[in-house]
Amino acid sequence: MTTPAFPIMRGQRLRRTAQMRGLFRENSVSLDDLIYPIFVEEHIDASIPVASMPGVIRIAEKRLGEEAAAIAADGVRAVMVFGVSHSKDAIGADSLREDGLIARAVRTIKKAAPDLVVMTDTCFCEFTDHGHCGVLKPNGEMDNDVTIENLGRQAVVAIQAGADMVAPSSMMDGQVLAIRRALDAAGFGMAPIMSYSSKFASSFYGPFREAAGCDLKGDRKTYQMDPANAREAVLESEMDEAEGADVLMVKPGMPYLDILYRLRQGTNKPLAVYQVSGEYAMIKFGAQAGAINEKLVARESLMAFKRAGADLILTYFARDIAREGFDL
Repeated sequence: MTTPAFPIMRGQRLRRTAQMRGLFRENSVSLDDLIYPIFVEEHIDASIPVASMPGVIRIAEKRLGEEAAAIAADGVRAVMVFGVSHSKDAIGADSLREDGLIARAVRTIKKAAPDLVVMTDTCFCEFTDHGHCGVLKPNGEMDNDVTIENLGRQAVVAIQAGADMVAPSSMMDGQVLAIRRALDAAGFGMAPIMSYSSKFASSFYGPFREAAGCDLKGDRKTYQMDPANAREAVLESEMDEAEGADVLMVKPGMPYLDILYRLRQGTNKPLAVYQVSGEYAMIKFGAQAGAINEKLVARESLMAFKRAGADLILTYFARDIAREGFDL
């Protein structure tokens, strides 16, 4: 089709007023699209601000109920729970216990805010003393096959405690299938899995490690994705879809919009994207320096995710948007 030339075609005709722009806007962001990541720390008396992520706190476990109720009252629909453990060991055993931090946190949130959709990050990095996402072999390499069995156990514990969804983030080969089998065997065939299916070994995660208390010895380049690889990233998500993932995720967000777009062209599964700690921190500190408008840039970034094909967005701005609305 040939596009008519100026002056017959004037793009500005449909942009003249805010009402016209709204009428013809191709994408939108609502609270139903947003998931708010939260960090829950045990054995502390008061919540602790995260210095590298202004506005984000480590929620004291003893304050979690009232905080969850306040988050829900603000209008947030869903949370992703990360534990800040004081009970670390070589395999992250606390996350496998029915009375462990994650299970306790889920029960507390569900009691305080029953309508909140509660998702749990299914991984071990917050619970291991070495900071890696699973069990290590004596030579320091990741033991993939032992780890995925443990991931299945961790997922069952979370769902038994009342979680609505589990979200494996460790990037182990076969993790989705192992979790699906474990959930089904435990009678949780209806529990959905949102897989961090295209997760990159990114430098944008730095502030998260402070927030989650998971200092890393070494790096995760042997199991997380090479930032240079796009076809392999798509393949990883295709594999997770074949294993039974209900939702696929790209992480980080803004630097990997091309991956999100490629996935959208190739799957009808719901897609999530994680606006990670480094992305959040850059907007916050850029605004503090007077370089950008925090509110407008944050909202524009979320619209970019939707435009690229995301159905769900994990963002630390979710609570602000619930309180303030979404106006570009």
